[in-house]
Amino acid sequence: MPDHLDPASSEEAADNVVSLPTDNPFDTVEKTTGSQDDENGGGRRSQRLPVAVLWTVAIIIVVVDQITKQWALSALADGRHTALLGRALGLVLVRNPGAAFSFATGQTWIFALIALLVVIIIIRVSRNLVSRSWAVALGLVLGGAVGNLIDRLLREPGFLRGHVIDFIDYGGYFVGNIADIAIVLAAVGIIILSLGGWEIDGTRAGADDVSEPKGSTASAGRTGGARRRRRGEAKPSGTSGASEASVPADPVDPA
Repeated sequence: MPDHLDPASSEEAADNVVSLPTDNPFDTVEKTTGSQDDENGGGRRSQRLPVAVLWTVAIIIVVVDQITKQWALSALADGRHTALLGRALGLVLVRNPGAAFSFATGQTWIFALIALLVVIIIIRVSRNLVSRSWAVALGLVLGGAVGNLIDRLLREPGFLRGHVIDFIDYGGYFVGNIADIAIVLAAVGIIILSLGGWEIDGTRAGADDVSEPKGSTASAGRTGGARRRRRGEAKPSGTSGASEASVPADPVDPA
């Protein structure tokens, strides 16, 4: 056995030694899973908040609407007008068997079914709700529809035929209630949001997607592809030298 080693051979042997990974292979999986859980958890929280806003607004409208209607039934007499702002605004108790302006009197059940359909649609739409502005608008619609639906279901003269309690007189042109006010405000808000291009998922129609969120799959894929290209373009010095040495030189023409 030789008592000494060639330094060159020892360096080649050291270069050929493959270093074993020191990191636990499950660490990468846990980090990736954890980051995805954080992103999914943040997305769920950002979606739960608008839904909570929607239901909070709707419940407030329903409660205020029913309380004010009960007050009108106990404090106001049928047909007696109480002026608040001259002729522009007053109070008068009216039992409305139809829609606004007493339209379609006697067809209360139709409007009850329409209100029920609106409630179902809003509940389905709320699954994709991210925008808080849309949450407020839809909450106003839901609260107003439910407020008048309760009257049509539970008040006299019977189920699906109940009269809606109106008591706010707008100069003799229209008599409404809190539910009607909520529906009108919701209509104005929906028009503004629609004209502005804002969607219920928080995006805005026509806006250029200039930047992508950090940690998204597309950006991560592009980053990984760029790294792989850089690794492919970079050549080790030893390999380049060996490849150059292995290429035979052009034969010299003995002239």
